[in-house]
Amino acid sequence: MASSSSCCALNGLLPSSDSPPSSTPFKNIKNIKNARPPFDLPRTFLLRFPPNFVRQLSTKARRNCSNIGLAHVAAASWTNDHPSAVAIPSVEASPAAPILSADGSLTVHAGERFGRGIATDGITTPVVNTSAFWFNNSAELIEFKEGRHKSFEYGRYGNPTTTALEEKMSALEKAESTLFVSSGMYASVAVFEALVPRGGHIVTTTDCYRKTRTFIQNELPKKDISVTVIDPADMDGLKKALEDHRVSVFFTESPTNPLFRCVDIELVSKLCHERGALVCIDGTFASPINQKALPLGADLVLHSATKFIAGHNDVIAGCLSGSMELISKIRLYHHVVGGVLNPNAAYLILRGMKTLHLRVRQQNQTAMGMAQFLEEHPKIRRVYYPGLESHPEHHIARRQMSGFGGVVSFEVDGDLHDTIRFIDNLKIPYLAPSFGGCESIVDQPAIMSYWDLSREQREKHGIKDNLIRFSFGVEDFEDLKADVIQALSYV
Repeated sequence: MASSSSCCALNGLLPSSDSPPSSTPFKNIKNIKNARPPFDLPRTFLLRFPPNFVRQLSTKARRNCSNIGLAHVAAASWTNDHPSAVAIPSVEASPAAPILSADGSLTVHAGERFGRGIATDGITTPVVNTSAFWFNNSAELIEFKEGRHKSFEYGRYGNPTTTALEEKMSALEKAESTLFVSSGMYASVAVFEALVPRGGHIVTTTDCYRKTRTFIQNELPKKDISVTVIDPADMDGLKKALEDHRVSVFFTESPTNPLFRCVDIELVSKLCHERGALVCIDGTFASPINQKALPLGADLVLHSATKFIAGHNDVIAGCLSGSMELISKIRLYHHVVGGVLNPNAAYLILRGMKTLHLRVRQQNQTAMGMAQFLEEHPKIRRVYYPGLESHPEHHIARRQMSGFGGVVSFEVDGDLHDTIRFIDNLKIPYLAPSFGGCESIVDQPAIMSYWDLSREQREKHGIKDNLIRFSFGVEDFEDLKADVIQALSYV
């Protein structure tokens, strides 16, 4: 810069050297330290610091601040219209600019480049660490209560960082609204609690995440909510359930966990809507890059954002996307119960989503290549992957998915202990209970998720002792293949 002083672009406290003397903002302020914005300021000012000020401030910030994002605060704007020093609350989502149409552009820019409700010239969206939002006076508070002033009021009701994330996901899923919450499991619970009345009925499918099944079996009966469980391909079973019961919600994963069964989303949506039932699709294994359930007819799409969406194995979150009407109902429940996503977690997911399309493309290619390789290997009995023609719903997956995902399940030609030897001799993947991140992860569901059940009970859910779920990260395909080959030599 022309000046040797350290500078930052704050609409702030001191005029730039180019400003005329008449523009000084302090003529009516006796004690600037105790004054609060908005000041009677011109629109653009350059705040100039003495040499070493930024370094000294940074040192002090490290000592006294908790993850506040100092650079973001220094870049934030104060305006007469918006008194917040860091964030301008934006309650309603802003659609992405028309120029953004491809998923690759939306993952990078939606919710941030256009319509971001935070005044900053920083490229990245700031982390707004606050538990509450203040008002200038009681009149402004009343305006907020009557819907004439925008604010989040309290951290449980929203946060500017989280709002930017929700707008990004809405653009990606082609949804009117999105709600981000503390976990994928919480998102599932919120659907049932907010949308299924006491005495209601739901329909779900056999193959699914075990904790979802546990909640349906153990918790929903306490509200007199009954359930019909069908095979993902059993459309006659779905028709019968819709005829015999007043179904509130059809809830399923597609692809399912861990056998990757696929539901014909367009068909089940048509059948359910004819009977007044809602359709909620958990698309975690697909990600919004590979499948968009809402344009296919679903009312809600759910994700464990912990997985592909965040993509770095470092954050837990969930989200729901759909119509403004439905998401608003769930949001009312959420505002009472909690389950709030921390703004730091929202920031991590925003960062992770910028490479979502690149990561998923790589993971799709690796998983497809590995599924084809494993299907031909003599030590593998069976491979479960919707991209294979041998998969029972391959024809459905090919029609409604643009890619088949980064996770493959397969059965080793051996027993529980042969499978353990294979897993324990792998060098690259981590033995862990998640999937969808940059690092490859492997697990044996019989041990990881179902060890408390007997072998016979596990197999009722399709979980055999030799079943393996392998989530492929972004490592090189040939390295992963070589690792699998050497580990299979121990089977």
